[in-house]
Amino acid sequence: MSAILAIDTSTLTASAAVVTLDGAPLAVVGGDPDVRTERVLLVCEQALAEAGVARGALAAIAVGAGPGSFTSLRIGLATGKGLAYALGVPLWLASSLAALAYDLAAVAPADDALLVAALDARRGEIYAGSFRRADGGLVAVGPERVLPPAELIAALDQPAHPPVHLAGDALVAYADALAALPAHVTRHAAPRTPSGLGVARAALAGDRVDRLHHGAPAYIRPSEAEVKYPDGVPGAWKR
Repeated sequence: MSAILAIDTSTLTASAAVVTLDGAPLAVVGGDPDVRTERVLLVCEQALAEAGVARGALAAIAVGAGPGSFTSLRIGLATGKGLAYALGVPLWLASSLAALAYDLAAVAPADDALLVAALDARRGEIYAGSFRRADGGLVAVGPERVLPPAELIAALDQPAHPPVHLAGDALVAYADALAALPAHVTRHAAPRTPSGLGVARAALAGDRVDRLHHGAPAYIRPSEAEVKYPDGVPGAWKR
């Protein structure tokens, strides 16, 4: 039986899932705050063991490409690339915010509401992506953004705005600031971080293009080093 192994390390929490090519979950592991990103390989092994799927039966590796923690994203993508290269299978990338939205869609009412994924971007900001249900999947409503809590509230506080379902660890990180969310926004305590299952669903609904050789994390904003040293770190070797 062919299956895909999907992982997400966009936050400090690692998650992995083994899913059939038609989207049926066989195993989902991790997602607990105690399961840190550096344990992602162990999480993958556990997911494969619980699913009863051998590595050789995998048809692809899917990875949540962010946005999220810069270091965590690099860990996840390096792991995914290594596995895909070793197994000779394609590497599919998916938005980690889309993955979180798929997780949210599984628990939110099946209506025409807006699904908003919000992850803690640190520095007083939030990574946010909005999605709607369509044709059995999700479609993005506008580009993914990084913005302060007040701007997210303003974006959702529109008189003609449909009901909104909001989830993600930003609700915990910015609980006080987001207390002013309008009444038509329903806050969900879970999911808090993207799961491997959400990555799998987002990847299967995507273009399924092999990103093994050219895939890169979606950081959205520049790193702290790029902000401090736009011309490169002083004294560093230049190509």
